[in-house]
Amino acid sequence: MIYRRGTLVAEVRTESTNRVALLHLDATQPVVLDGTAAAIWQLIDGRRDQADVIAELEATFEDAAGQLAHQVENFLASLEAQRLIEAAGIPG
Repeated sequence: MIYRRGTLVAEVRTESTNRVALLHLDATQPVVLDGTAAAIWQLIDGRRDQADVIAELEATFEDAAGQLAHQVENFLASLEAQRLIEAAGIPG
């Protein structure tokens, strides 16, 4: 699945600490991402599919336990449930 950032999402980013605050315009509470979560957010561009995101993260972060793919799937599902991302299409 390819995801893109939601069209009704406001974003504030701090480059120095690699943090991003997100707010869906219909929500009442912002979501603050940092570390790996912020890295995933940066990779969501409407072109990379889930496997591409995981591959880039594996190249950046050590995944000794082999849990990265499962964690990314859950995180993307959470962002989608909060309407912060939406499906952009199917790769191919």
